[in-house]
Amino acid sequence: MKNVKLIGIVVAVVVVAVIGYSQLNKGPASIEKITVAYFLEWPTANQVAQVEKTYDEELGVEVEWRAFGNGNEMTQAMVSGNVQIAYSQGFVPFVVGVTNNAPITLVGVAVTYAENDLCIVADRTGITQDNAQDLEGMKVATPIGNVTHYKLLRTLDHLNVDINAIDLVQMNPADAAVALVRGDVAMSCGFGGALAKMREVGTPLMTGAEQEAIGINTFDVITVHNDFLRDYPELVRKFMQVTEQANQAYKNNPDDKYATIANAAGMDLQPTIDFMAKFGFPSVREQQGRNWFNGGIQEISLGVAEVMEEAGNLETILDDYSPFITADYLQ
Repeated sequence: MKNVKLIGIVVAVVVVAVIGYSQLNKGPASIEKITVAYFLEWPTANQVAQVEKTYDEELGVEVEWRAFGNGNEMTQAMVSGNVQIAYSQGFVPFVVGVTNNAPITLVGVAVTYAENDLCIVADRTGITQDNAQDLEGMKVATPIGNVTHYKLLRTLDHLNVDINAIDLVQMNPADAAVALVRGDVAMSCGFGGALAKMREVGTPLMTGAEQEAIGINTFDVITVHNDFLRDYPELVRKFMQVTEQANQAYKNNPDDKYATIANAAGMDLQPTIDFMAKFGFPSVREQQGRNWFNGGIQEISLGVAEVMEEAGNLETILDDYSPFITADYLQ
């Protein structure tokens, strides 16, 4: 009888051990739905795949697209676990997020818009790239502590202008445009609609294409919650593959895509066409190059963080942002 009891105890222990081992090694549970953050009134090529549910089909799960007002809201939603992927998140919110321990990783470039973020020098000054040093001692208006500010510093450094000799004035784009028109400053930097007003009296010191050629980029990113990245790496790879295919399809035949994209973005057709004319959607091959994942994004991450720290927008920054940036999911 003792032997029978002993055998029963041993069997029970083995069963418990096997169940425990199975639980520990069964991996993450299957998932039926993921939530992706995006922006309305921000038309991107992948929205054709969003509308046609190509993501759902290729990933094998329901993909819910949830609109947000800004990139920081996207970060907060990811921290809370309500969002797994953020599409076209602003680069600065990404830098701020990981600096403050947000569990997110940058896995791709969603869209570039260098021509929508420029420094316009007043025509009356006669200043061009060839004599950019003449800006020294003059007033330049720019929003301080963001990507626009960082790009200004990189541009001046590239043109051998003494940054310390420039009188930088903090102004948001709308105010900077007024100041340039009024003659209060020699150059104004900004983005969006303010650029049109600046162009009435000035010319870009460097075009967006010229900036991108030397690695000064303006872009939004694709970020993923670290837990989701760890548990479902294949879903992330498939998400990036669908995005690449949608981008290439748009490049090959944009006219057929505008109506669908406009509908998804909640915009009228012509504004969508005008908006996207200044957008770029880097291919996987391009993203793997020096200007992007092979050094460029890592450098600009630290550069933007340093600018924000100096401006008082971040109390402390990281020594290295590369652990939060990976090209492993680009194929």
